[in-house]
Amino acid sequence: MKPKTSNTSTLQPSVITIGTFDGVHIGHQKIIERLVKTGKKNHLKSIVLTFFPHPRMVLQPDFKIQLLHTIQERQNVLKQFGLDQLVIKKFTKAFANLSARDYVKNILVDELNAKHIIIGYDHHFGKNRTANIDDLKAFGEEFGFVVEEISAQDIEDVAVSSTKIRQSLLEGAIETANAYLGYPYFITGTVIKGKGIGKTLQFPTANLDVEKAFKLIPKNGVYVIKSILDKQLVFGMMNIGTNPTFNEKKQSIEVHFFDMDKNLYDRQLKIEIISRLRDEEKFESVEQLTAQLHLDKENALAYIQKIS
Repeated sequence: MKPKTSNTSTLQPSVITIGTFDGVHIGHQKIIERLVKTGKKNHLKSIVLTFFPHPRMVLQPDFKIQLLHTIQERQNVLKQFGLDQLVIKKFTKAFANLSARDYVKNILVDELNAKHIIIGYDHHFGKNRTANIDDLKAFGEEFGFVVEEISAQDIEDVAVSSTKIRQSLLEGAIETANAYLGYPYFITGTVIKGKGIGKTLQFPTANLDVEKAFKLIPKNGVYVIKSILDKQLVFGMMNIGTNPTFNEKKQSIEVHFFDMDKNLYDRQLKIEIISRLRDEEKFESVEQLTAQLHLDKENALAYIQKIS
């Protein structure tokens, strides 16, 4: 069965895990694998319960949060892991003020028919996050569900992975980030009109507009990328930065696909980032920049050949 995104009740008894799951990295995948296996073994619907907006966006609006995924991206990644259902709860101040009992009874029991909950030992919930896993186990005895505790080591792995992924991306260490994710970090956005500078250099680019300000953009620089366009795998290189050679100030994301000449305006693209070539540089002349772009292409093609 394909997973569904839903905010509606389910009558089928379920096994649930709860969390933000930003990045759906290898630590998260381990938990989801356990969830799906438990569901199949006990004839329960496997459900991931997640929240959006991120609680900090609502409770600490001045905090500049950087997330690995938009909610749509998270949804698309989670679909790949054999879940029966993904439930996205809208996080509001009213939701944050729910008592622990109301949260458990109204959502976990009445709405999702939880019979088995897989959760971390450090899980807190309810108003001011005052309830813990011991409270959840007590509610389980009252409402008829089992609480399975995720070990401290597994929780540590999840926390470390998330931190290292963000740090790696901000430092430009894309291959390290990808190793923790278990898949290439990606950016989705809509192609918008740029200034056409790349075309004059014989390196036409698709200028990507990433709509969500909270999406973490890797460190400025030149990257090797891949994408699926019209069901075809295509490779290219991408510059994240401010085009200092042309004295630009605003950050842009420009993608040059190899051996492809298509009008991509207004199309939504998913760009997978697979390696980093270099820092962004300010060149003394357009000729120097063009020469560097040819070298970047050579290096990118050599990398692609190596991994193919």
